[in-house]
Amino acid sequence: MRTKRARVLLVDAAPGGLLDSELERFLGHGLAITLNLRRVDDPVRTRAAWGERVEFTDFDPFDERALIAATVRDGAGHRSVKSRAGVPLRAAFLAAAADPGLDGPLRVIGRAGAGTDHVELAAASRHGVAVTHTPGSNATAVAEFALAQLLTLARELPAHNEAAHSGRWSAPATPARGLSELTLGIVGLGRIGQALARRADALGLSVQGFARRPAVAADAVPVPVPRTDSLAALLATSDVVSLHVPLTPSTRGMIGRAELALMRPGSILLNTARGGIVDERALADALADPAHPLAAAAVDTFAHEHAAFDSPLFGLPNALLTPHIAGMTRSAMSTAALQCADHIAALLAGRPAGVPVVTG
Repeated sequence: MRTKRARVLLVDAAPGGLLDSELERFLGHGLAITLNLRRVDDPVRTRAAWGERVEFTDFDPFDERALIAATVRDGAGHRSVKSRAGVPLRAAFLAAAADPGLDGPLRVIGRAGAGTDHVELAAASRHGVAVTHTPGSNATAVAEFALAQLLTLARELPAHNEAAHSGRWSAPATPARGLSELTLGIVGLGRIGQALARRADALGLSVQGFARRPAVAADAVPVPVPRTDSLAALLATSDVVSLHVPLTPSTRGMIGRAELALMRPGSILLNTARGGIVDERALADALADPAHPLAAAAVDTFAHEHAAFDSPLFGLPNALLTPHIAGMTRSAMSTAALQCADHIAALLAGRPAGVPVVTG
């Protein structure tokens, strides 16, 4: 008797040409695929190319009711859902998708990227749903992006760009400091923190770090980063502070008014981690105050993103804002998509060895 193939819902697939590789990887594992076309670059081409091998749906993944309806599929269900953009998967979704009365109740959630704060992990555990992601897949991309943020703000490029476009020949009032004159403080020394430390060290910055846990082993030999005894000590002794910790109950709001007030005069804050780590209202107030020691900030992650994108940082000239793109290089997204497919397939087949699984 032929075994029914486990069905996977690709809530938001890999972009552009990476989609074909992702679909081939899932199908190569013997899985059946339902592809959400809502965020696919060329849905007409995709239907023509994959219509005989893949089923399609089209819904807004950030609409929970639409997401539940697409996952349940008139009682058929999906054994796994895969996303990359942090679509919220909360208790109501998990209860509906993992209903044992479904022909194929949900058993695995996979994210093509690092972090699982978009999933209500306690509810996933209650319903027997394994949650996996691809830690390290975007470490190089995010580290390079943080370095680009640092260089952009340390040399005040946005202000000079604006002045030049306005026809003003405006030399800086005070010369910028060279990289060898700056101390970079890295909060969190996991894969991304280590990747940034290696690059910053190679460019001549003094690097120090703060981490509550031992550094995660990286692909290359880690840079021996001097540690401060506390976050407060790192903030007070760094010219640039870059955040690289996951969003957890203990890190939510870890950078607020009190912490920002500790920073050195003329300092810079970089956040490519998660929006909830920084109190955006406190950050906006600090950047708007000429007397505050914080001179500028680069923010790639926000408390409210996608359709709900909103922030008190809007309009501040010393806030460099980008739409959560630090990890979006071709190589990083390809690695994440293929690793995620492999992780989902392994978990559905009952082979969890070596697959990162996060529990609540």
